Amino acid sequence: MPNTPFGIINITKRLFVRIHLRYQLLISALMVAGYVVSQPLTLPFEQSLRIEQERALLDDGKVWHPVYPFRVEVDADNTVYSDIEPFEPDSSGSRFKQWMTRKLFHESLIRIDTGVFKLRIDPMVSFEAGKQLAVGQAGDPGDTGSAQVLDALAGGDGRNTWVNTRGIRVDGSIGRQVAFHTAFYESQAVLPTWLDAQTRSLRVVPGQAMYKGFKENGFDYAFAEGHVSYSPSGYFNFRFGHGKNFIGDGYRSLLLSDAAFNYPYLAINTRVWNIEYVNLFCQMMDITAPKNGAWQPWQKKYTTTHYLSWHVLPWLNIGLFESIVWQAADSTGQRGFDINYLNPIIFYRPVEFSLGSPDNALLGGSIRMTIRKRNMVYFQLMLDEFKLEHVLKGDGWWANKHGFQAGIKSYDPFGLRNLFIQAEYNHVRPYTYAHNSAIQNYGHYNQPLAHPQGANFREFVLILDQRVRRWQLNYKLVYTAYGADTAGFNYGHNIYKPYLTYITEFGNKIGQGIKTNLAQHDFNASYIVNPATNLKIFAALTLHHRFSEVSDDNNLLISIGLRSAIFNRYYDF
Repeated sequence: MPNTPFGIINITKRLFVRIHLRYQLLISALMVAGYVVSQPLTLPFEQSLRIEQERALLDDGKVWHPVYPFRVEVDADNTVYSDIEPFEPDSSGSRFKQWMTRKLFHESLIRIDTGVFKLRIDPMVSFEAGKQLAVGQAGDPGDTGSAQVLDALAGGDGRNTWVNTRGIRVDGSIGRQVAFHTAFYESQAVLPTWLDAQTRSLRVVPGQAMYKGFKENGFDYAFAEGHVSYSPSGYFNFRFGHGKNFIGDGYRSLLLSDAAFNYPYLAINTRVWNIEYVNLFCQMMDITAPKNGAWQPWQKKYTTTHYLSWHVLPWLNIGLFESIVWQAADSTGQRGFDINYLNPIIFYRPVEFSLGSPDNALLGGSIRMTIRKRNMVYFQLMLDEFKLEHVLKGDGWWANKHGFQAGIKSYDPFGLRNLFIQAEYNHVRPYTYAHNSAIQNYGHYNQPLAHPQGANFREFVLILDQRVRRWQLNYKLVYTAYGADTAGFNYGHNIYKPYLTYITEFGNKIGQGIKTNLAQHDFNASYIVNPATNLKIFAALTLHHRFSEVSDDNNLLISIGLRSAIFNRYYDF
């Protein structure tokens, strides 16, 4: 009978049933494996989220390497706020009402989870309205007195500010090896006058994008980010994307921060034993350099960075940093990406010297010490150029270029759960990060890649943050003393000026130039609407006072809004 049509049909049916059963078993096994092990996810890098991420690691008795964004394994939408429970839906309500409650107050809008494949899609918003008021001068030029603030509030006249941002964020993973992320934001805004002036001077909204004019005094800007992450094993992770990176334990970083605009990069993270080793290959742009033609892109440059982080002891982390910057084209023609800097383990400074090149090399290091499990003391040192002979003499040689950071962070001090205190000091000598060829400075898109202030400054930062479930209070003080450049004179503040235009060879010191001070107080009270997207309703008050020998600008900004706090906005420099 097998040779008959009916026999062939029966054999085919039995074969189909066997294949179908094996296929179902395979899918079930994959789904079970997907549920047993969690999925990889790259967490957003934002100050309030970072505080919660690090607190959670301390609660679990874990240590971490100061390389951001974090890559973790999670199963839930709420990956950070472990103590925020979802609202109990009304059992008498409809299924749609229960679904809306979950989506509005605890979960991602769209969730797909088959075990093997996970996808999250969320809308991103920032709707803000504010009022800027001029504050009368106090007796002390550095003082923002309460009487002057009250007078400003009583006056009522001022500048209306607002931000209207709409966006979308997509995160997902395929199995345990592949993860992806993409996001797009489109904004219009009218900014407070001090930020408006900075934006027009930089030609970009700080940290975000180049803009075009919107109506009379507004800005229209948009930007996108994304990456694909691949982990062939537990030791290696390859991340190719367009975005930002951050190295350090502080609010600022003197090595690599997220203050500048997004850029294309390839990051290779290697974790073995107590060591994480980072190779970072990036393409930057200089929008200040003249184009070769009206339709030509901005001139490009490249950076290659190594960072070695080692947990020497459970309470001690030490890091070594090096980076090289070179321009894509010079007087000899198109250079492109120099393969000499592709070696993932060699020191760059000897390579740069052996090439006889004028490339910009930077070295640095970091130390973090954990004290009594909940407190951290951290340091960074950045060396651009220096000669020990001149350092010992203290003669202020212009090429002794370095930066230094020291700070302390305390989680849950005085037994107060979810209280966070951070104090930080930064200083950077004149001409640090600059280069004789401006296109080879340590900058991107007209902003520094390290501290947003550039160089030639001292800064103190204080942050207090208290959260009680969904309610959060935050205070931040930034006090900076810097020496501003003047027209035609380079005192070492703007890293986009060639360093060989220095004022004097010896006798250089921090604060030279127009002595300028910035005191900015930020008060913020917020309610976390949805922890999955860090969506917050907030009310904020900013006191911004910048004063120097030639000007005194003292302002108060009051604002309210609804914001998905997913990335850092540095408006305090």
